[in-house]
Amino acid sequence: MSKKEKHKEHHSHKNENDKGHSKNGEKLPKKEYEEELSRLQLELVKMQTWVQEKGLKLVLIFEGRDAAGKGGTIKRITEPLNPRGCKVVALGKPSDTEKTQWYFQRYVAHLPSAGEIVIFDRSWYNRGGVEKVMGFCSGKEYEEFSRSVSEFEGLITRSGILLIKYWFSVSSQEQEKRFQERVKNPAKRWKLSPMDMEARNLWDQYSEAKDAMFEFSNMPFAPWYTIEGDDKHKARLNCIHHLLSKVHYKDVLPRV
Repeated sequence: MSKKEKHKEHHSHKNENDKGHSKNGEKLPKKEYEEELSRLQLELVKMQTWVQEKGLKLVLIFEGRDAAGKGGTIKRITEPLNPRGCKVVALGKPSDTEKTQWYFQRYVAHLPSAGEIVIFDRSWYNRGGVEKVMGFCSGKEYEEFSRSVSEFEGLITRSGILLIKYWFSVSSQEQEKRFQERVKNPAKRWKLSPMDMEARNLWDQYSEAKDAMFEFSNMPFAPWYTIEGDDKHKARLNCIHHLLSKVHYKDVLPRV
């Protein structure tokens, strides 16, 4: 693999990055970003009201490189929403009891009821990424996951869940820049774990794991959508634009 290839993500799935208003390569002006974000957040409120009124069940999966902007995007999505109908799930490592269970079991407990939105800040795809690369699962466990994830997602989508999966991409240069910002800023240091520091030295291994994961989990009924994360503002707007386009909602907000 060439140096150029090492520093880029390669995507074989849908790329949702054409909604920014600035030219390619240019940072989105802050004022333009804030105005568009405000407009989109009102649309998110309309979307949630529609989800609640129609009894829809929405699951969003956020995966991707460390420091690619997943958390910041999730925050901008949830900020305007009613927390009683929207929750973020960020599970830690499984307990000893959970390790004895069916792999998907602890995630099933968090799936939405009618009218709810559930956002997984990392998900069952841990097994296809960090667990595989860091050796936290056996080869047999990984192979079983690669065979069964499409069946699992088929089951939940046929049950009426709308599943939308996002992969946040970032260049190795931008990732390193953000890591260094976290090291230098005490207020952001909590975002940086020892595993993050180790992962940056395993860029190629994570790339290979990601490519393999998309091979077996990029299904027509549950495709992956890539969000380019080098420009955080553009990434947030692109993701929200895309989310709103996937939920065919109408404005049913009560009139005052």
